[in-house]
Amino acid sequence: MLDLSTFDLAALLPFILIGFAAQLVDGALGMAFGVICNTLLVAVMGVPPATASARIHVVEVFTTAVSGISHLFHRNIEWGLFFRLLIPGLIGGVSGAYLLTSIDGAIVKPIVLAYLVAVGVWLLIRGLLYPPKIRKPTVIAPLGLIGGFLDAAGGGGWGPVVTSNLLVQGAEPRKVIGTVNSVEFFLTLAVSATFIWHLGLDDVAGATLGLLIGGVCAAPIGAFMAKRIAPKLMLVLVGIVLTATSCFGLYRALM
Repeated sequence: MLDLSTFDLAALLPFILIGFAAQLVDGALGMAFGVICNTLLVAVMGVPPATASARIHVVEVFTTAVSGISHLFHRNIEWGLFFRLLIPGLIGGVSGAYLLTSIDGAIVKPIVLAYLVAVGVWLLIRGLLYPPKIRKPTVIAPLGLIGGFLDAAGGGGWGPVVTSNLLVQGAEPRKVIGTVNSVEFFLTLAVSATFIWHLGLDDVAGATLGLLIGGVCAAPIGAFMAKRIAPKLMLVLVGIVLTATSCFGLYRALM
């Protein structure tokens, strides 16, 4: 059983704020919860990378559930796109989890990050110079497959890969973000099921609980923001977040 008397709110507050800020960005722009949390936990709070990754994975199961429900409430989900992403995403996620040990992530990661930097710059240029034209995306299943695989094998990548590429194809930003966030719950649940089973409830404490509280509180606000932000501004914001986080990740991968 969890001993609630051992929880220290003052010690939890920094982790609550990190979870809140990361989920606010993720819920509104469809990406970066894991990147922001991992960066702040490791670089600022001094949490060991492996511990940070494990805690973030557990928290994402809950934050993506609340985020998905919130996007459903605000009608940000396009169900045709949802089901076309779901099955390939699950296949890619499970495959990534099984093949993780046989792939050298250190070789693949810089290539993926460099690609995401280019996509982020292109989204930024489109948002600033060209009025967004909404049209139906045509490449969907491969994105789900690749995004799910990278998310499992590399510890993240679903939002940056899938959201950014659907936006490049001209899909409606708020529908893309709401749908990708909702599919992510099932992806995270499938990839994390074994890990959570072995972890047990006793480990949902400390930093994990703080991230969970902050993330769950921010999820409805992020979904509301996704509905209200203009498509042009959203493209610019996604471009900035994707470029900044991918450049930072690429710098760390090459150092």
